[in-house]
Amino acid sequence: MKPYKSKINKIRSFALALIFIGFIIMYGAIFFRSNQWLVLIFMSLGLLCIIGSTAVYGWIGLLSTRAVQVECPNCHKHTKVLGRVDMCMYCNEPLTLDPTLEGKEFDQSYNQKQHN
Repeated sequence: MKPYKSKINKIRSFALALIFIGFIIMYGAIFFRSNQWLVLIFMSLGLLCIIGSTAVYGWIGLLSTRAVQVECPNCHKHTKVLGRVDMCMYCNEPLTLDPTLEGKEFDQSYNQKQHN
């Protein structure tokens, strides 16, 4: 199982990956220089990925302003919590704002609406 990371960092990593994917797609157009339509398609797809990344960065920025800022009990740095449970951005300490979840083992399914 992959180690769980902070939701904000996960979304930021996805947006950064979109930028690199967009550049790779654009560089793929070099192989089709003889066909102008394929170059146009590759350049357009790459540009859409970069525009999508900008939208994701804007969305996570707005979401980050509404996140609750808490002090991590482990590293004593201020971090933001999205949802009922999240991880510290710095030391990956499990954090929760729900008093009923304190002391329970960390499970990211606690953030779902219908948790069993």
